[in-house]
Amino acid sequence: MSYHDSQGNIHHTPERELIHDWDAMPSVFPVYAEHLDIRKYLIGYLLAPYISLYTGRGCPAKCTFCLWPQTIGGHQYRAKSPEAVGREMAEAKAIWGSSVREYFFDDDTFTIDKKRAIAISEHLKRLKLTWSCNARGNLDYDTLKELRNNGLRLLLVGFESGNQQILDGVKKGIKLEVARKFMENCHKLGIKVHGAFILGLPNESRETIEETIRFACEVNPHTIQVLIASPYPGTELYSQAQENGWFTGDALVANSGIQMSALQYPNLSGSEIEDGVEQMYRRFYFRPKSIIPIVGEMLVDPQMLVRRLREGKEFLSYLRERHQRAASH
Repeated sequence: MSYHDSQGNIHHTPERELIHDWDAMPSVFPVYAEHLDIRKYLIGYLLAPYISLYTGRGCPAKCTFCLWPQTIGGHQYRAKSPEAVGREMAEAKAIWGSSVREYFFDDDTFTIDKKRAIAISEHLKRLKLTWSCNARGNLDYDTLKELRNNGLRLLLVGFESGNQQILDGVKKGIKLEVARKFMENCHKLGIKVHGAFILGLPNESRETIEETIRFACEVNPHTIQVLIASPYPGTELYSQAQENGWFTGDALVANSGIQMSALQYPNLSGSEIEDGVEQMYRRFYFRPKSIIPIVGEMLVDPQMLVRRLREGKEFLSYLRERHQRAASH
């Protein structure tokens, strides 16, 4: 815990030991049942109403930009046993029945232990629950098929970049060829993928931004999100930015909440990184391969129609604000 004293000095209490016996952790569902109105929360890639939960903390990956393992959860994945998760999911079904359309496992990398993920999925199949989770883009076909057969609908995957040098530089631990094969298998199995990308990581250039846009269009996830590299204090990326003088002096977000680039490079400005985000969204979504499936969803699901129209309105508002901010500079 960190706090200011009466003189304005900052104090830090000693760090508490990480909890390793996650089966001893109480279920979050009774708290959700009392305090959470699931109808009030929407996210573009999940079926609503949905419920998000963690079955563990920590991520073994060493990505230099990622805030959570470097500052909060650590690199050891400490998780509940499949049996404990199965009991909790049975409790969830008893509370909400069929009113929850999807459960999302928000563990940093839910699929890092494939045997555990499959064991949990068997409980979810028995309970007839639809679910999604975070995953790395390297799962093999047989594992994907098993998870799909047990109710998996969608995977949220951090691809980050379409340039291998950038991926190696941030210690992503994934090869583009592997990610391509992963996406090929997901398409074959009918598993939807929400792809996450980051522009502005070290070694980024106008050329590598183009590579990332082309890669996203090639592997064709169902939906994407495009973030700007954020050098959070406590991460390796932050230390690199300090050492190399990459900071622009801008904040990570504008007052309105839209993301800004706090990084720039000798051959790439912060505004060019921000422009790349807009360009990537436009080029990915304004393609028949992207438009046709989304329109199809809207036609068969009235709720999806409302959500997609809302998202379109938010995107146009984002573009308008970006252009206004650029003009003011």
